Amino acid sequence: MAGDAGIFVGRGTVPLELLPRLANRHGLIAGATGTGKTVTLQVLAEGFSRIGVPVFMADVKGDLAGIACPGELKPKLAERAAQLGIRLEHRGFPVVFWDVEGRSGHPVRATISDLGPLLLARLLGLNAIQTGVLNLAFKLADDEGLLLLDIKDLRAMLVHVAENARALTLRYGSVSGASVGAIQRALLALETQGADRFFGEPMLDIADLLQVDAQGAGQVSILAADRLMQQPQLYGTFLLWLLSELFEQLPEVGDPDRPRLVFFFDEAHLLFDDAPKALVDKVEQVVRLIRSKGVGVYFVTQNPLDIPESVLAQLGNRVQHALRAFSPRDQRAVRAAAETFRSNPRLDTAAAITELGVGEALVSMLDEKGRPHIVERALIRPPDSRLGPISDAERLAVMAAGPVGARYDAVIDRESAFERLAHRHEPAAEPAPRPTPARRGPWSEPAPRSGPYGRPDGAGRPSQPRRQEAPRSRESPEEAFFKSMARSVGSSLGRQIARGVLGSILRR
Repeated sequence: MAGDAGIFVGRGTVPLELLPRLANRHGLIAGATGTGKTVTLQVLAEGFSRIGVPVFMADVKGDLAGIACPGELKPKLAERAAQLGIRLEHRGFPVVFWDVEGRSGHPVRATISDLGPLLLARLLGLNAIQTGVLNLAFKLADDEGLLLLDIKDLRAMLVHVAENARALTLRYGSVSGASVGAIQRALLALETQGADRFFGEPMLDIADLLQVDAQGAGQVSILAADRLMQQPQLYGTFLLWLLSELFEQLPEVGDPDRPRLVFFFDEAHLLFDDAPKALVDKVEQVVRLIRSKGVGVYFVTQNPLDIPESVLAQLGNRVQHALRAFSPRDQRAVRAAAETFRSNPRLDTAAAITELGVGEALVSMLDEKGRPHIVERALIRPPDSRLGPISDAERLAVMAAGPVGARYDAVIDRESAFERLAHRHEPAAEPAPRPTPARRGPWSEPAPRSGPYGRPDGAGRPSQPRRQEAPRSRESPEEAFFKSMARSVGSSLGRQIARGVLGSILRR
């Protein structure tokens, strides 16, 4: 249920609610596998949808799709509801399914240009030199007005850069053929994995994630990520691109009464694994500034240490499920998680983290003044929608009734860099060859010459005797020698006279 003050999450010594006005201060849901993180995520998504806030979340295990269908009355859920003193509504919520591969949802795409060289370099695993070449290709495409929409466009652009490397060196810097080859191999590997389907048009319109249904419930957009998780770099890159698009496109709204969108980033450690500092800085900047765009970002991960401290410090609303302290790193994680909460004198936070049962959590939400509440050990409420996956028939029915299928299901391939560059390399049309006369052997008769009116020469007129040409006289060797000598002397004398005349003119 959603109380008047906020979204009911669970109950400790007091009811624990997340205030919609402070939901854009971001949050964290952490805990070991099987401790109830997914249920908490589903409860929060339902709460936001119920008050008219759209939600975007990734379904990494395939068990969040049940939010589209009414829940079922099960003994454990009924017992938990009785403990919390609430009544379950058993209802479904408006859902739109998305899928990069287009199998379990509507295709979701981005163009190469919109992804940009920084995210693309991380996706391809490029080093600094190769990233520089990729930046050069993007810059050259912008300068020449070439659209980079899909992978074949980028491939054509890299070929164009390699072929004109010498001409580009003075303006853009040196280009290594080995670096271009490395980028092409990385693109080939990406295509082999099927990730090339992510690039192209129509690109995802952010406005389609901000919808509410006719009853005022916020739309829940679910990205089918069970197969996408096999390519963790693509998963993390896609979600970061989506977050950046929200940041760039949404206007400033300050501190609204409720968020415009809540973004759940499940398996958040995949974003930061082996990420360069420039990328971590970018995430920190987006998380810090996107609050004023009315967007709340909630990271879902197993261990709080998976998230850099600079980002962790931005997360005000926290739900910590159980952690298992089996190793020294786990023990450090428990201490770190305990230290991030506002201490409760009646609770040993570090000990409680290792003792929590399934469906229990340590909860600390921001109060009316934006301060963290003291941490409470709480029972998390069960969701109103179905727990677990849905059937293929139910998924197809939801997709067929959705509002976006007609816009995204068909691929658009308009003229872009690939077509423009291919047109440049087309050879110019050659003139039609002139007919060659038939070859004649040494014993064939000569062809008659055409006369006027197309008749053979001499046809229709009396024959006349040929004029005999005067015989040419041939020079003797002595005459030829003296003529050549005279020409040489004349040419040399002429050059001397010309130089003398020009010299006298210039000396005046």
